[in-house]
Amino acid sequence: MSNKVVLDGPDIARTLVRIAHEIVEQTEGADIAIVGIHRRGAVLARRLAAQVSELVGQEIPLGELDISFYRDDVALRDPTRQPVVLESKLDFPMDGMTVILVDDVLYTGRTVRAAIDALFDYGRPARVQLAVLVDRGHRELPIRPDYVGKNLPTSREERIQVQLLEVDEVDQVLLISTSEEESDG
Repeated sequence: MSNKVVLDGPDIARTLVRIAHEIVEQTEGADIAIVGIHRRGAVLARRLAAQVSELVGQEIPLGELDISFYRDDVALRDPTRQPVVLESKLDFPMDGMTVILVDDVLYTGRTVRAAIDALFDYGRPARVQLAVLVDRGHRELPIRPDYVGKNLPTSREERIQVQLLEVDEVDQVLLISTSEEESDG
């Protein structure tokens, strides 16, 4: 197994600044909210919301979404490993808003599909856009991000691991080459 750092802390910071600028440019005049998918997507969403709020000069609504029970693979999981359920926090009305859904890695698209299902249980946004730190390809569903930090084509034997200061005590994105490990979402 080998690990390669593909984004370090300063790279991640620059990438989030760029995505924040793109969000402001593409949503000008719209009521927007930023919602992160637990776990690392929620951390990235907090960082993005701070950047976007600073750029537009007002506080942007921020939410967190747990999709544990919306995934289509819940029944297929090992029954001895229960999913870690975190609290969803959507303390604002979403109806008519542009919601920017944030995740760390886009892979098959199944996580995003589950997040959209969960999101619509809280309201009916005018539109939903997707921001991801890394797009690694291998889509199984017709989902495409609106904002991408880094396109990183991978083989199915490789994995992307996002590590964030708030969770992992370091900011970096690793490309992990191994055929033994289970792929991420």
